[in-house]
Amino acid sequence: MPSGALQASGTSTPPVFLCATADLAGDVVVLGGSEGRHAATVRRLGPGERVDLSDGSGLMAECVVTAARAGALELVVRSRRSQPRPDLTLVVAQALPKGDRGQLAVELMTEAGVDAIVPWAAQHCVTRWEGERGARSAQRWQATAREAAKQARRAWLPEVAPLVSTAGLLTRVAQARLAVLLDPAGQVALAHLPVPASGEIVVVVGPEGGVSPTETGALVAAGAVRACLGPTVLRTSSAGVVAAAVLLSRTGRWDTPLAAGQS
Repeated sequence: MPSGALQASGTSTPPVFLCATADLAGDVVVLGGSEGRHAATVRRLGPGERVDLSDGSGLMAECVVTAARAGALELVVRSRRSQPRPDLTLVVAQALPKGDRGQLAVELMTEAGVDAIVPWAAQHCVTRWEGERGARSAQRWQATAREAAKQARRAWLPEVAPLVSTAGLLTRVAQARLAVLLDPAGQVALAHLPVPASGEIVVVVGPEGGVSPTETGALVAAGAVRACLGPTVLRTSSAGVVAAAVLLSRTGRWDTPLAAGQS
């Protein structure tokens, strides 16, 4: 089982909060700002309780609360561990769904272990990210990824990239070690595709209205393989996490349980 959302969350695992890398260098850390307020005011953590701190870039510190005050915690660091960035990274280009389904997709993919999420303005997307509304939507995706990564106890925060057009997506597809266009009509199953040991896998998830023939032709010409997930058609908000599960289960990244001291 992976150490993320596809297993049940236990109540005994200490919460994870984010802080700057420099703050984790000392033996005592003062957690302030929004993270400190959440820990001290919302979670009401107090002296003696366990907390893990992460910089979101691979470093995780096992800590114990020594003091609590309004909006901040003081913690002593008991141990540190550093998780290297994976040699193989999984990127999902997610066509913009309607409503809050985009945030749901981001949450699920983050918990499963996707390394980067690229919002894609596909031709058939009903939703459009323009002006201030688009900026707010991007911020919501980023905040969702951040909170989901903490819940999943990820040492590395996933990147939520800027919105791309089809032209921008084609560049990333062309540079990938493996690029896949999820297509219910694809003649090869995603589970049967050879998975590279390193580099970048890019999975393209289309919108509710499907990927247009023009986009499909361009993506295939750039190197994408049309692959299906199985005999059923999934929503755009769930296709990415299912594809991630299929691929990550074959890379060895799900073979490692939660690190000692996290249970």
